[in-house]
Amino acid sequence: MKKLFILLAFMCTSIGVTYAQSNIYQFKTENIDGEEFDFSQLKGKKIMIVNTASKCGLTDQYKDLEALYQKYKNQDFVIIGFPANNFLRQEPGTNKEIKAFCSKNYGVSFPMMSKISVKGDNMHPVYQWLTQKSKNKVMDSKVKWNFQKYLINKNGELDKVISPRANPLSEEIISWLQN
Repeated sequence: MKKLFILLAFMCTSIGVTYAQSNIYQFKTENIDGEEFDFSQLKGKKIMIVNTASKCGLTDQYKDLEALYQKYKNQDFVIIGFPANNFLRQEPGTNKEIKAFCSKNYGVSFPMMSKISVKGDNMHPVYQWLTQKSKNKVMDSKVKWNFQKYLINKNGELDKVISPRANPLSEEIISWLQN
């Protein structure tokens, strides 16, 4: 009986560890102002994570990202922007410069994080989780370009990866938000 209890306790612990590793809530990062941002505060919300750049042909997506955020932010939805300089050095600025650019040009009010790497040897742990099935338990993916969108469900699990070229106000994204 004692062995059974120990085995059961071990299995429950293993399941808990597996669950913790398969959702976004395990991560803490730094926001664009250098303050800690804890993903566990987003429990129960749908989340869009997008890697951003201010000197990209897709930079105007900030406008539609902000429109999407304004429309759905009171319906348990949040957008998290991660500036990254991985594609043709299209995000060369400092966090302070990026924040000023986003505010002045697009009125960005959704949370922006500190600049990170979204690919390669220095890939940020959040993006390791987003892109590796061994960590997210759903799928492998590659960040193809700036403004790739990762959709996270209300349980903190990866749902979909959306092309960088897809407009944030696309039918696919709106449908995901409304269901």
